[in-house]
Amino acid sequence: MKRLTFTILIVTLLGEAFTLTTRADSKMTYAKPPRAKVIAHQETHHGHSVTDNYYWLRNRDQTDVIDYLKAENAYTESLMKPTQALQDKLFEEMKSRIKETDLSVPVKYGPYHYYSRTEEGKQYRIHARKANETGATEEIILDENVLAADAQYFRLGNKSISPNHQLIACGIDTNGSETYTLRIKDLTTGAWLPDEIPNTYYGLVWGNDNKTIFYTTLDDAKRPDKVYRHTLGTPFESDKIVYHDTDERFHVSIRKSRSQRFIFIHSDSQIASEVSFIDANRPSDNPQIVTTRRDGIEYSAVHHEGHFYIVTNDKAMNFKIVRTPIDKPSVENWKDVIPYDPAVRILRASAFQDHLVIQERRRGLRGLRILDFKNNRTHEVSFPEPVYTVYEGDNLEFETTSYRYEYTSLVTPHSVFDYDLKTHASTLRKRNEVLGGYDPTQYESKRIFAYAKDGTRVPISLVYKKGLKKNGDNPTLLYGYGSYGISVDPRFNSNRISLLDRGFVYAIAHIRGGGDLGRPWYQDGKFLKKKNTFTDFIAAAEHLIDEQYTSPDHLSIMGGSAGGLLMGAVTNMRPDLFKVVIANVPFVDVVNTMLDASIPLTVIEYEEWGNPNQKNFYDYMLSYSPYDNVAAKAYPNILITAGLNDPRVQYWEPAKWTAKLRTLKTDNNRLLLKTNMGAGHSGKSGRYSRLHTVAFDYAFMLDRLGIRE
Repeated sequence: MKRLTFTILIVTLLGEAFTLTTRADSKMTYAKPPRAKVIAHQETHHGHSVTDNYYWLRNRDQTDVIDYLKAENAYTESLMKPTQALQDKLFEEMKSRIKETDLSVPVKYGPYHYYSRTEEGKQYRIHARKANETGATEEIILDENVLAADAQYFRLGNKSISPNHQLIACGIDTNGSETYTLRIKDLTTGAWLPDEIPNTYYGLVWGNDNKTIFYTTLDDAKRPDKVYRHTLGTPFESDKIVYHDTDERFHVSIRKSRSQRFIFIHSDSQIASEVSFIDANRPSDNPQIVTTRRDGIEYSAVHHEGHFYIVTNDKAMNFKIVRTPIDKPSVENWKDVIPYDPAVRILRASAFQDHLVIQERRRGLRGLRILDFKNNRTHEVSFPEPVYTVYEGDNLEFETTSYRYEYTSLVTPHSVFDYDLKTHASTLRKRNEVLGGYDPTQYESKRIFAYAKDGTRVPISLVYKKGLKKNGDNPTLLYGYGSYGISVDPRFNSNRISLLDRGFVYAIAHIRGGGDLGRPWYQDGKFLKKKNTFTDFIAAAEHLIDEQYTSPDHLSIMGGSAGGLLMGAVTNMRPDLFKVVIANVPFVDVVNTMLDASIPLTVIEYEEWGNPNQKNFYDYMLSYSPYDNVAAKAYPNILITAGLNDPRVQYWEPAKWTAKLRTLKTDNNRLLLKTNMGAGHSGKSGRYSRLHTVAFDYAFMLDRLGIRE
């Protein structure tokens, strides 16, 4: 074999250069990676004196902070350069499975059918509509590719069509900060109105007069706290505050009832809710409260005729559905419609003219139950696979007997069905085409169970190619999240085929802290029980090893955001279990973040993690916070990602974690930090750019597992 040796000078950081030397036929050797300077920052809380040597990385305006992030990026790029051919191959594989020019299933709304489509070579979607008549011509209402122009990042937030279908309002984010500029387009002329409102969030609702629009804004901590009312043609500086929640635990959102009669204002914390409403026909009215908030009581409302139907956990941990008259909506007038069943977690309700569709969860799987208003009977919708996911699709019409739902599993591509609420028949409208000859019968999906150390059964969803031998040698990717009551449901992802066809087992650990098995499952993994989340994940990993699906030398794990906290915690606890760790935008500096009320989301999240100003919560957080528990020991290969504009997990958390790991870890395994300098929590925008990101992550994992093609 021909030998190739080259040396690349990457960067000089803090006066010290580092180099990369590689030999094509030998093990790669590297000089020392960038080292962040050490500046001791000491704080004392509840009798604990803690020194943070990398606190200075919070100062994004300092040149040496940006220089450090760029140096880490250059180092990452250099070490990943030998995998470039693999990255390119993975990208082309994943891209080849996508039908690049494609069309969504049109959804009827008033006099039009609305849809979106993609075109080959274009990063973003095109939104369009056609009149409800045969042979109608397409009308493009928004082209994201035009809006994105030369922006490094682009994301379209909420969009809302006016009741007369002549205007569209939308939010635009060009840096990944999730702070949107609200703009309004006249669909009759194609011109953008001069109305332009900065610092808005996701909420966006029209009044029925077609000239009033409601929107939410962010406070200094990036918390949606206010609802404003804007009248077209007036300066936004004169917009009136409709609602302001001064309680920092609550975030505000708005939506419109499917009946188009009411505008709902929701104010929610992790443990309480309050809903207000405005008659959409009288948008200048002040909001009225359904029922005043009470700690521990959550609820949401939908409208049907003279009543609100409310999903609530009042005396019902897994939620029930009640009904209350609009003119007397407070809690003393609530009457049960769907009584409490502790075995069923009710997720939400959707009201139509003659039916109420209930999304629920039984035995860890999502399902649909239909209530017929005319006879007060219910029935369940059946599904063909033992492990699957179903959720509500686009349903914009109130007076309809057709309900659209979306279905997928680990082997079945995303599918759109229309369900006849009268005949109970499901009609497939579209199943995403996976190019390249994908055959779902060649893959197997199943659910197995691990046992946590306290005896709790932890579900694990698996998918792999048929014929897999349980010999402990299979490369495996175990994914987890486990926070906020969010469930990681089994869904199809065509990118995953690149792993399965290389012999991978892909697994999802449905751990406590998520909502997979109902509200008790969530509560058993938060506050002072948070460590159950981590030990459940470890139990899942051990079970996969014990059952000979894989071994520690073949096991990779992945998680992002709060799932990145999971990655950091389990890696500190059991670094011997894993070969590769991928932690995307990880929330790892738990104690410091939760002590700083100026950081976005902190106060809101006291009801998820606890308030560290109270000693019991501080001590508990300190015992598992990944950054605070890095120790002098061997760690697996770790890829860490961050976004400079991330409002959810500040970039300095992964940066500090990386710096501390570099100092303390005793192994020679790979540790890389990749910071996206022009994006936020979701990483790069654009469908092709996202594929490059996935290819990068996969290539890191495959390379560290010794799979190089």
